[in-house]
Amino acid sequence: MNKPLILVVEDDNSVKNLITTTLKAHDYRYLTALNGGGAILEASSHNPDIVLLDLGLPDIDGVEVIKKIRTWSNMPIIVISARSEDTDKIDALDAGADDYLTKPFSVEELLARLRVTQRRLNMIQNEAAAEASVFTNGQLRIDYAAGCAYLGDDELHLTPIEYKLLCLLSRNIGKVLTHTFITQNIWGSSWDNDIASLRVFMATLRKKLEKDADSPQYIQTHIGVGYRMMKVE
Repeated sequence: MNKPLILVVEDDNSVKNLITTTLKAHDYRYLTALNGGGAILEASSHNPDIVLLDLGLPDIDGVEVIKKIRTWSNMPIIVISARSEDTDKIDALDAGADDYLTKPFSVEELLARLRVTQRRLNMIQNEAAAEASVFTNGQLRIDYAAGCAYLGDDELHLTPIEYKLLCLLSRNIGKVLTHTFITQNIWGSSWDNDIASLRVFMATLRKKLEKDADSPQYIQTHIGVGYRMMKVE
């Protein structure tokens, strides 16, 4: 069972060191961020499997970080906070957190929460793997096994990059994928020239996919953020 990649968002060095030492001792992979801005950047750049998030951050309240991440990802978020009031827990859970651990906490409880979350992730992944290898959305059909895409009865003649983009968007249908997340997945980096290339490839993909360029059905642009594949009835 592969251990998930965990993003630890904590500005208190003693707590951060406790968490990362625990993760390292149990062979988890991890990233760290010291504030809300860094958390959002790391989450969009590396797409971690689980986020461990403190609420009392120096720049942005943790609840706002949850809301930001939820605009484009459903990655599990476990809050670790000294705030113990029910209203704080409700606010975090309503914003999209999956679990809430109150400080001070035991290492054993943290590991137990991670195991529960990991089991849920594995179940979701296994269910996805068991689904048919053909994706359908409106007139769009992608045969992942064959590496082909169709619009109605016509095969789309896509370049390798265009096909990878289409598959990435389809596997995250309904989610806004940031420029950084897309370029990391397609090219393995997120330099300015990668983002410029992304815009070019996205434009050529749309010409082949959208019947009416002025009223796109499948790919929606979120200016300054990224792209999303829309569900077509």
